[in-house]
Amino acid sequence: MSQDITNIQNNILSRYAKNGRQLPRRETSDPYAIHISEVMLQQTQVYRVIPYFHRRMKDFPDYQTLAKASKSDLLRHRSGLGFNSRVVRLQQCAQKIVTQYNSQVPRTRVELMNLPWIGPYTSAAIMAFAWNLWVPVIDTNIRRVLIFLFKLPETITAKALETFAQTVIPVWKSRDRHNALMDQWALLLTARKTKIKPLSQQSKFEGSDRQVRGWTMKQLVKYWNIYMKNIEEEFPHKEVKKIIKELQKEKLIQIKKWIISIAE
Repeated sequence: MSQDITNIQNNILSRYAKNGRQLPRRETSDPYAIHISEVMLQQTQVYRVIPYFHRRMKDFPDYQTLAKASKSDLLRHRSGLGFNSRVVRLQQCAQKIVTQYNSQVPRTRVELMNLPWIGPYTSAAIMAFAWNLWVPVIDTNIRRVLIFLFKLPETITAKALETFAQTVIPVWKSRDRHNALMDQWALLLTARKTKIKPLSQQSKFEGSDRQVRGWTMKQLVKYWNIYMKNIEEEFPHKEVKKIIKELQKEKLIQIKKWIISIAE
């Protein structure tokens, strides 16, 4: 088995050395840039994120700048990517890193996960891609690749998979190995080819609450204000008031006499 693992790892790293994708996030080991990239990439295609990543790094190059930015500026940068609440959560995290850690990202997983909105995946990604540490990074795609390559049962638990994944990280090659796995699934081992089902699937966008949220935030970034009735006219079959009040609870917007604007 150990020889099989070595052969698989060598094959993965060899393919990556020859055919690895050239991506901006792979040209840096800055934990801030890695953090920004990981948040942007959540449920969004890699090449769609690239121009947004460049703009974000140009206008908000560090945690201090991000922590002080206005909400309207942040949302304007996010417009078109969707999931606008993530940029607000990212700013909350930046503010804590600035005040509690003197703008330096903590290097332990426990401390990282104590920060707002950093969970198991993002904390592992920062540690592996920024510092090349021996931490398994597992998303739905890497899960599929590991199961397929190492002939693991598809019913393997998340904890068992993480334990196994850590044992097969080559010494001081965590960054390359995880980048290689991401390329492996993107280019070779698709869900259709492997027949391995994801643990969960994202719901359809068309006609969803997310569509209402995204359309509303896009209008606000463009026009600053919008009437509730305009949203109701655009989405006559949705519970618009309920959806908009959720945006208000998340402190993305403010409502005054049913006129909606970005909350600052």
